[in-house]
Amino acid sequence: MIARKNNILIILIILSVGIHFYAQNEIRVELQYSKLVYPIISKFLRLIFGWIPISIGDVFYLILSCWLIWIIVNFSRRIIFRKPGNCSFRESIFKIVGLLLTIYIVFNFFWGINYSRRGISSQLELNAGQYDSIQLRRINQLLLQKVNETKDSVIKSNTVISDHKLLFIAAAEAFQSTSAKYDFMKYKYSSIKPSMWGWLGNYLGFTGYYNPFTGEAQVNTTVPAFLQPYIACHEIAHQLGYAKENEANFVGYLAAKNSNNYLIQYSAYLELFMYANRTLYILDSGSSMRLRDQLTPSVKKDIKEWRDFIKSHENPIEPLITYWYGFFLKNNRQPKGLMTYNEVTSLLIHYYQKTGEI
Repeated sequence: MIARKNNILIILIILSVGIHFYAQNEIRVELQYSKLVYPIISKFLRLIFGWIPISIGDVFYLILSCWLIWIIVNFSRRIIFRKPGNCSFRESIFKIVGLLLTIYIVFNFFWGINYSRRGISSQLELNAGQYDSIQLRRINQLLLQKVNETKDSVIKSNTVISDHKLLFIAAAEAFQSTSAKYDFMKYKYSSIKPSMWGWLGNYLGFTGYYNPFTGEAQVNTTVPAFLQPYIACHEIAHQLGYAKENEANFVGYLAAKNSNNYLIQYSAYLELFMYANRTLYILDSGSSMRLRDQLTPSVKKDIKEWRDFIKSHENPIEPLITYWYGFFLKNNRQPKGLMTYNEVTSLLIHYYQKTGEI
């Protein structure tokens, strides 16, 4: 029995090492995994779980969390009180290591290898990288104009999305519309759901997430309504295999800008303006503030609501979660951690240089 457990652990270690080395070649990952293997896995998961009205991923994480807590508590009690159990200390360690390795393997095979792909820059042939202050100011000006225009269109057309299902349908349709131009953005078998833990996410700092184990895109529907359309687009981008946060931001933007729904357009342009403006603030705070002052009163009102919402949920635990998530991103080929989200600005600048569009 012990020999069998040892063999299983050895197999798990070999598979984990194999995945690690496979992911070192971004061209191989792009051509083999991201374009051939992952789309099959992703569509299958969405087909299986997408029709279920509740979030299976949220339920899965709840069960997994409770199980892990039970294991840790039970394991700690045996160590502290030196109580004999059904298994030895060594066997307990083997179980924990085996569980962690299994999660690592499943996570990467179902989605995580996408962190190593060449990604959207390669697909659009963008020379994304360095940019100068003139380019940064220009993209801020263009985004400022788009934010004000789309907000004005939202008000004039009285565009509202009163139901989450309608929002998710509109976000999915935005990707389908964009796929006419960019084939890699085809989105089939929609699986977008409100997160059951949105109230908790407000305190932990998440507005949405992609569950790689079930293929579901989760949206925190308790955040201000004008943020939710772009969150949905961002999470769909993750479903399509864009794992890095700057790429998910950019792919979500490509879909949103082609939507015929003004609220989806506004939601995307507002977030992108805030990313670009924060980046400009670091370089030139004066220019950043002057541009922000040019936002229309209705946009400023939304930003105030956004900030008040964040402030009302501040707590001592969120910085710890934020630190851990930043550490996770750094260990998944995003060396700037949480600042990776802001790197969408670079993609926008080079996309504008190539296409003249924003």
